[in-house]
Amino acid sequence: MIKFLDLHAQYLSIKDEMDAAIAEVIATSAFIGGPAVRNFEASFGAWVGSPYCIGVGNGTDALEIALEALALPAGSEVILPANSFIATSEAVGRSGLKVVFADVDQDTYVLDPESVRQLITDRTSAIIPVHLYGHPCDMPALMTIAREHNLKVIEDSAQAHGAVIDGQTVGTIGDFGTFSFYPGKNLGAYGDAGAITCGDEALARRARMIANHGRVAKYDHEFEGRNSRLDGLQAAILSTKLPHLDGWIERRIAVADRYADRLSGIPGLTLPHRGNRARHAYHLYVVRTAQRDALANHLKARGIETGVHYPVALPRLAAYASHPQAQVDFFAARMGAEVLSLPIGEHLDMDQVDEVCSAVRDFFAS
Repeated sequence: MIKFLDLHAQYLSIKDEMDAAIAEVIATSAFIGGPAVRNFEASFGAWVGSPYCIGVGNGTDALEIALEALALPAGSEVILPANSFIATSEAVGRSGLKVVFADVDQDTYVLDPESVRQLITDRTSAIIPVHLYGHPCDMPALMTIAREHNLKVIEDSAQAHGAVIDGQTVGTIGDFGTFSFYPGKNLGAYGDAGAITCGDEALARRARMIANHGRVAKYDHEFEGRNSRLDGLQAAILSTKLPHLDGWIERRIAVADRYADRLSGIPGLTLPHRGNRARHAYHLYVVRTAQRDALANHLKARGIETGVHYPVALPRLAAYASHPQAQVDFFAARMGAEVLSLPIGEHLDMDQVDEVCSAVRDFFAS
């Protein structure tokens, strides 16, 4: 069996470090806040290159808190890609703002700056680029558009820990960066966890207060906030993994390069594109084929696990059935029927990657 993801193997590779880190939190009973959280916030902020990092409960909370901290006009429009996990659009709607869907680039599958430009109105207040699958958006182009129209930018970096565009790490370019540490992410906790990065001290302070009941000190509440705090155990787990993350991402890149070498030139199979200005973090390795389901079944029969991310574009979900863009002919909607995620991660050896490639080639040859 070639697993799509193997978190247990990852744990075994750092078992002694991980067990010691968890035991330390339990021994000190520092379950909410405390040194483990402060250490992770400092370490992850430094790793990303952000002066401020706020640990929160999960990636969706990170988006909602960032939106609230920016104090966008009620009912104003926020532009985001039509292809993402629902958390991106859900956070906008739940914040009393209007979702506007833009299309994605047909090579990289991330937010298309020209599509964004065409959708801007006098009601637009912000853009949320999603660094989907680990490929960074064209942030220089998007930031130019944002500056021209005085728009705020929140980078949804949930799938892109360590992705880089033009030498700058994602999550440090917009007004806020938001991260998820869902267990399957390149940097994953052992439960839900998230973080917000920010370069502005006042914005970072407000985001931290929102996440902690509107306070900066115990019983000193300046406004009504919420409860979304990274807990000590998850912080310790993430801090233990963080020193290994660059190596794990490099392994993902090596696996992706192997796929590109062994699977190129197959008629009917589109491989993921990596822009030459980008470091793709390869959270997912997503191919496209009109025979997606048949290929997935073929690989399953050969003992190879795959995934689909995402089969239905956001505007086509039942949650947006009444949205004015529900039936727009987005490329993001068409690609959903074709996407298939192949196994990728540090758990794979190159013999296994070659086995996947052989199985894919056999399918198209037949």
